[in-house]
Amino acid sequence: MGTPKAQNDTHFLVGHGYDLHRLEFHAPGGPARPLVLGGVKFPHNRGPVAHSDGDALYHAVTDAILGALGQPDIGQLFPDTDPRHEAQDSAVFVGEAVKRMKDLGWRVGNMDATVILETAKVGPVKSQMRANLARLLEVPESRVNVKGKTHEGVDAVGEGRAVEVHAVVVLVRG
Repeated sequence: MGTPKAQNDTHFLVGHGYDLHRLEFHAPGGPARPLVLGGVKFPHNRGPVAHSDGDALYHAVTDAILGALGQPDIGQLFPDTDPRHEAQDSAVFVGEAVKRMKDLGWRVGNMDATVILETAKVGPVKSQMRANLARLLEVPESRVNVKGKTHEGVDAVGEGRAVEVHAVVVLVRG
C-alpha cells in the first residue's frame, strides 16, 4: 500500500505537530543536555530527557510538516533506538521534512507554534527562534510565528518538569 501521497487537486495542506519532553535537573559536574528550543540555548537548570538534542519546537514543526504530507512521523524516521541520532541537532529533522515537502511540490505558506514552558521565557529570544525556523523552512520570518505560554502551575509543565510545544503548518503548492 505504501505511504500516502498528497493529492494533486489540493490547494493547501494543514499539519499539526506536538511534542513534550520531561525536564530534569542537571547533575552537578555530570553530562546533561541543555534546554534548546528553536535552535536557541536557554539558560536553565533543567534539560530535556531526549535521545536527540531534545528541541521540542523543532520536533513539533517536523511532525506538522510530515503530518500535512501524510508521511511517517519523526519517531518513525528518526527512532530513538538508532545510535546515529544520539544528541542529534534537531535542525536535521526539520531539514528532512522540508526536503520531503519540496520533493512533493509543496512549500510552507505559514507556521505557527506555541511553546509552553513555566520558567524560561520565550519572549527575549523569540526573534532568534523565528529567524532560525524561517531559515530552515525557507520562508520569510513574517510567515513564522512563535508564542510563549505558561501552564499556570498546573501539571508537570506548570511545575517546570516538562516543556510542551504545539505547531501548525499550512503548506501550499509550489
